[in-house]
Amino acid sequence: MNFIKQHFWLILFIVWGLPMTYYRSKFRKIVYQTDSWLINIKPLFVKELKALFGTIYPENKDSIKFRNFYRFYLLIYLILFVVYYFQKK
Repeated sequence: MNFIKQHFWLILFIVWGLPMTYYRSKFRKIVYQTDSWLINIKPLFVKELKALFGTIYPENKDSIKFRNFYRFYLLIYLILFVVYYFQKK
């Protein structure tokens, strides 16, 4: 129990971060319209950022739904980092 208390934030970031690879891969596949696994290792960011903060496929309701979910996921990640940062001060 003491280990969990001492490493709470590390455990929390690992647990919350594990699905990140799957969600990011799915989001990038939607944005770049590909099913290739190579999209996960290519450093393409401009179109991805445009899709995250805007709408590049307004007619595709599934992409908008997943984009909103991905935004929510990243927002929780950001909140965790902010809380961690201010708690350590």
